[in-house]
Amino acid sequence: MRAIGAIGACVLLGACSTIIEGRNQQIVVNTNPPGADCAFYRQSAKIGTVQNTAGSALIEKSKYDIWIACVKQGYQQAAYLNHSGVAGATLGNIILGGGIGWAIDSATGSDNKYDSPVNITMVPVQPGQPEAPASLPATFIGLSPLPGSQSAPGQPPTAGQQAPLTN
Repeated sequence: MRAIGAIGACVLLGACSTIIEGRNQQIVVNTNPPGADCAFYRQSAKIGTVQNTAGSALIEKSKYDIWIACVKQGYQQAAYLNHSGVAGATLGNIILGGGIGWAIDSATGSDNKYDSPVNITMVPVQPGQPEAPASLPATFIGLSPLPGSQSAPGQPPTAGQQAPLTN
């Protein structure tokens, strides 16, 4: 019965993704080992944090990808590119709403979604390597690809790929 009501609201009001999925998303971050501090960055600005993983943060959805960067004493910094994908209710906007709802959702970012949970493996600092920073940067510009990754030289890793933090 709720589904019929939601579909009816989508048809009458448009913006299916906003109604069904909302403008925000809870993103869960797990690290191995647990206990890392992680931050979410969109367009190089910090938009959320998780202290002492595992944990989650409520993030406003957008068409822009998010970098999740993590630090832990005794471990190298690590990061994960969380790609902004299309939310499931977007198709309902196009079919049922004739595109009006999609235009509304696209303007608010509600037609997007991110991967959750995100699992990040931290690599211990090896003897002879400089100690990794213990705090997260205020801004985050991007990363270099991991050796042997599928990314082109000078390009950031593909969505969902882990990479070392270079800031």
